[in-house]
Amino acid sequence: MQSILTINDLRKIYIKKNGFFNKEQTEINAVNNVSFRVNAGETLGIVGESGCGKSTTGRCIIGIETPTSGSVAYDDGQYSYRFDSQQKQNNIDREYWHKVRYIFQDPNASLNARLSIYESLSQPLVKMGITRRSEIETKVSQVLRDVGLRSEYMNRYPNEFSGGQRQRISIARALIVNPKIVIADEAVSALDVSVQAQILNLLQDLQHKYQLTYLFISHDLSVIKHICDRVAVMYMGSLVELGSVEEVYSNPQHPYTKALLSAMPISHPRERGSMTRVALRGEVADPSCLPEGCNFSPRCPERCDGCDQYQYELVETNQRHIACIKA
Repeated sequence: MQSILTINDLRKIYIKKNGFFNKEQTEINAVNNVSFRVNAGETLGIVGESGCGKSTTGRCIIGIETPTSGSVAYDDGQYSYRFDSQQKQNNIDREYWHKVRYIFQDPNASLNARLSIYESLSQPLVKMGITRRSEIETKVSQVLRDVGLRSEYMNRYPNEFSGGQRQRISIARALIVNPKIVIADEAVSALDVSVQAQILNLLQDLQHKYQLTYLFISHDLSVIKHICDRVAVMYMGSLVELGSVEEVYSNPQHPYTKALLSAMPISHPRERGSMTRVALRGEVADPSCLPEGCNFSPRCPERCDGCDQYQYELVETNQRHIACIKA
């Protein structure tokens, strides 16, 4: 399968200033040498605890955040583009932003309350050079119908819609320029459960209609299992396991993945006693002072003597990538 997006040794460090006159600086390691590929037409999920760096990874890929090191490469066979830590946000090729679009978690914050839906959706088209109002209205009407809204809604404002409808508008804004990749950052976490199912089914329908590739970021293991083909598990800014959803969910290899899946709610009463709960000790490490060797070793129930010296990297075993000394 052809790779459309390649992430190579991506790293993001935030500088926190403190002390008298902010003279002291502390490095916060948000993303640590993350590498993976996204295949054309698939849905790759990134899952992990809050603060593990999954959203920062997505923001570095789209160019909202400038990576400290590493590179992002896009190639769909007709257009290719690569940027790294030397490329500032205002210098990123605009065509790349037409190919890769972003859906934010909170539609209330991502939609401008002062702009009508027509104005919000037409902005990307104007940036592409489409200025004829009749052409813009046709495109806006079509994409609103595709996400399950009436075309006459384009003259309304965000405060006139429910949370689920606003998220549909955010999806429409991402699709208005016919992208190849959509990064969905916790796209359903702020919605009710019943509305979540509707949005997930909508995203799957749109993927077939628009021939999309998804990078789906979520902390909800059930959502990832429902919509994704492959899943990448993150802990403390690093990937710990990467593989197909079937393999990872049925036979997790990394101790952290086992702990995550054991905490996953089981809907069927007869199956609730089939999985043993994995209890983690201690607290998540401070990202400004990561432990030596494996980041997960202080909490790992399978810790061994070599974990403190382990060089943290993904190792491929049986079409699965695992960052564990036992792999």
